[in-house]
Amino acid sequence: MPLQDELDAFKVTWTERVGPDIAQMMADDNASLVPLADAALKIGDRFPSAALTDQLGRSVDIVTNAADKPQVVTFYRGGWCPYCSMELRAYQKALPEIEAAGGALVAVSPEAPDHTLSTAEKNELGFSVLSDAEGRLADALGIRFELSEEVKAYFVSVGHDLPARNADDKWSVPFPATYVVGADGQIAFAFVDPDYRKRLDPQAVVGILRHLNSKPHA
Repeated sequence: MPLQDELDAFKVTWTERVGPDIAQMMADDNASLVPLADAALKIGDRFPSAALTDQLGRSVDIVTNAADKPQVVTFYRGGWCPYCSMELRAYQKALPEIEAAGGALVAVSPEAPDHTLSTAEKNELGFSVLSDAEGRLADALGIRFELSEEVKAYFVSVGHDLPARNADDKWSVPFPATYVVGADGQIAFAFVDPDYRKRLDPQAVVGILRHLNSKPHA
């Protein structure tokens, strides 16, 4: 099943569970974020340099690693997000194809390293899961935002304590976003969507990597 079909099916059951008022509130909130998403870094912009800690405590610099092979960088909201878990598992399934196409994969969340480790173990991930705990990389990309009071209240009601999980005392998350970073450190592809229920299918990433690596090098 394509990733978006899986996400759409979950959205239907979630809407039935929470009711039309909550569902409409979230839809309206997503729509209000479109101008912010439109201002995020795009293809041709330089990907910000940042050394982040992975789930095993290792320092990973995405731009430095891109000099050896294109880096696929996918941002997710946190291990508490079912849409994010579905996305991460889909990327894990596609990992052999991503690597065969000449790329490397990392995921980034605002959560503290202990939580990224839990997410990696729970979903049996074979790629690095990086902690952008202070949101500096997401800020530099223009994809982090503060949750509205309505969304915050809903999250509190269902037990999502983001300030505790992110360890920065902020109710903020990144847009779900996926980038491909080339050897020159520039963004070769960018997917940013304010609707957290929409994600870039891993097979699209595989196609992008194959195209990128088929180009003649100077």
